[in-house]
Amino acid sequence: MFKTLKNALKVKDIRTKLLYTFAILLVVRLGSQLPLPGTDSKVIESIMKSFNTNDAFSFFNAFTGGSFESMSVFALSITPYITSSIIMQLLTIAIPKLEEMQKDGETGRKKIAEITRYVTIGLSIIEGLAYAIGFGNQGIFGNISSMSAGSYFMVIFTAVVAMTAGSGVLMWLGERVTENGVGNGISIILLINIVARIPDDLVSLYESKVMITDTNGRSPLGAVLAAVIIIGVIVAIVAFVVVLQAGERKIAVQYAKKNQGRKLVGGTASHIPLKINTAGVIPVIFASSLLQFPGIISSLFGRTAGDGTVWGKVLKLLSSNYWFNFDMDNPKQAIYTLGFVIYAVLVVAFAYFYTSITFNPIEVANNIKRQGGFIPGIRPGKPTEDYLTKMLNYIVFIGAIGLLIVAAIPIIMSGLFDARVSFGGTSLIIIVGVILDTMSKIESMMVVRNYKGFLGD
Repeated sequence: MFKTLKNALKVKDIRTKLLYTFAILLVVRLGSQLPLPGTDSKVIESIMKSFNTNDAFSFFNAFTGGSFESMSVFALSITPYITSSIIMQLLTIAIPKLEEMQKDGETGRKKIAEITRYVTIGLSIIEGLAYAIGFGNQGIFGNISSMSAGSYFMVIFTAVVAMTAGSGVLMWLGERVTENGVGNGISIILLINIVARIPDDLVSLYESKVMITDTNGRSPLGAVLAAVIIIGVIVAIVAFVVVLQAGERKIAVQYAKKNQGRKLVGGTASHIPLKINTAGVIPVIFASSLLQFPGIISSLFGRTAGDGTVWGKVLKLLSSNYWFNFDMDNPKQAIYTLGFVIYAVLVVAFAYFYTSITFNPIEVANNIKRQGGFIPGIRPGKPTEDYLTKMLNYIVFIGAIGLLIVAAIPIIMSGLFDARVSFGGTSLIIIVGVILDTMSKIESMMVVRNYKGFLGD
């Protein structure tokens, strides 16, 4: 990876793109420090401390690079755009007109991208309104009970406009990186937000599990052992994610020879690459978001998982903070680990669901048949479709289990050893995936440059 970057920096065009991307990321991080109008940083800090035990807010804060925790103008980050992109993918399957647009080449994709932007702004307004009212009731804008109706409206309106504008600016910056920089801009912004939180988490982990003080009674040997275990777990997860992201099953396709005029063409061999992790990180995000949504809404209305009510127990079941917490003094806490079973089922279900809308075996089988190809040992048409479906189901299950392992390790470590960090398996999958994809694009740019040089262009 470092060798590729070193070689890329020697090329003026690629170096310019890399510097442009770096400048955009600086703007993103600077914008994350700008507070919302009418807020007090000390009040925000005191309010956010009450939500530190809520894994839903921790998960969201990791994706926003701390912008949510500080209630900056980028508090919504690019999550509305990600959500709108997923919604548009789902609607493309359900609405024939959108499906036609998608198949209409560059013109159709531009129209879908434009609709996605409008949906992003709509979602930003809704989310911004929910946060402004919810946290406004918590006192983030001061004592709202003493405000007049007009003043309260202006405070909420200003906050919603600022957060919506911030989300729109991030979406625009991401598109600029995609066009003029290196890699997928939205993914890179998400990556830098997650990475920005890692140093603080590692410091907290060091202070709670490794650092020796007069009060914790930790021995030097115990501190070294804890550090080795933490580093080993992180390295093992990253290595596993790299293997998971790079793994694929190649299905061989043979094309028959045919006459075109006086020439005999065809007879070539190719393959269909089916990635092991076909759905990427989407199943984990979907499952986590679905389980954490009740906790987020309840927190805004002052209901927490520890309030002792029936709903509080339900929130404990849905919160990963209470999973794998086998406290001998309170064995009843172990029952909440059943929430992980719900989580596992959701991850597998979403993996199959998302793959089913992004890979159509019927369409692939028809395209192979139309081009005069066939899978060796499998007849064209329906048998090919059945074979692809069977292989896809097998691969999706393996990928889902791999995703579940990556997501489960930080949760298990947190429950058993209270080693809590905001970056978990989901974040590591995103980090590794985006880095691998970006490096692949840089290598492609290097190859294109070499071809141009060879042709004398």
